[in-house]
Amino acid sequence: MMGDPAVSVTASAETVPVGTANDDAADDPAIWRNPDNPAGSFVVATDKKAGLYVYNLRGEVMDFNAGGRLNNVDLLDLGALGVVVAASDRTDPANSRVALYRLDTASGKLAGIGSIASGAGEAYGLCMLAKAGGQSVFAVLKDGTIREYALNNLGGPDPKPTSTLLREFSVPTQPEGCVADPRDGTLYIGEENAGIWRFADGATSGELVATIDNKQLVADVEGLAIAIDGKDGGWLIASSQGDNAYARYSLPDMTPAGRFRIGAGQFGATEETDGIALHTGSFGARFPGGVFVAQDGKNEPAAQNFKLVSWQDVEKALDTWTKSTP
Repeated sequence: MMGDPAVSVTASAETVPVGTANDDAADDPAIWRNPDNPAGSFVVATDKKAGLYVYNLRGEVMDFNAGGRLNNVDLLDLGALGVVVAASDRTDPANSRVALYRLDTASGKLAGIGSIASGAGEAYGLCMLAKAGGQSVFAVLKDGTIREYALNNLGGPDPKPTSTLLREFSVPTQPEGCVADPRDGTLYIGEENAGIWRFADGATSGELVATIDNKQLVADVEGLAIAIDGKDGGWLIASSQGDNAYARYSLPDMTPAGRFRIGAGQFGATEETDGIALHTGSFGARFPGGVFVAQDGKNEPAAQNFKLVSWQDVEKALDTWTKSTP
């Protein structure tokens, strides 16, 4: 099934492939932007059969942490508390957990700081949110359950993380992609065969704000990413896995606002993308307007990896396409 036309951009870099070969292994990325040296930023990404990688913006491996079956990943820069990384741990499919790490922003190394239980069920999606007075993590389980936990005791030289359940709710069928708007806590969840849900901060009921229509969005809905602009503007991006594209929606109204693909170039195209990540702002000469990272599900003859795209290139391509469309 092919959706509506999509503009094509090419990757500016790609990561070293994950270590698990001949398998669906690479899954989800997260981006840390170095405010003092944007070109020295890092991408943390999962090999869901083996653990977590840290890459630089050239795609080189800075670290690998053999954390096991870690599916989705996110991170928060908490200032004095450091950069905290969370990953959904599906080692025990009957009992989900969230694995927690601290990222050394000088070396790119990860250090485990513990884990928290996130309830009965198989861990799957995950995202984080910095809130007034603290920070939280959303555990998205394979059966449709979503639980938000406050994260406590993350600071100090020997952190002992604990958690408090803030709310529990669900979507009808299997979800995965997850992203929270840092401005007001709005949560977006991708229900793989239905569309994108939106939940207000603290709410346990939501609304389906974008459906799989085989035009803008083709199943499966996979990774979600957000680019914020002003009080409530910006974009929500979704991996339209069924036709190897990415769907853009305007915020806050979720109006469809174009589609793009990562086409063949120096670093190859992307297909069957699971997780995505987006961070705007300058990341140096190669990524002057932000960086978009997408998992590549077909990277033969090598194992799966992640492609890095200039967000400025995406915006320019979509703007040109929109203006030329009747």
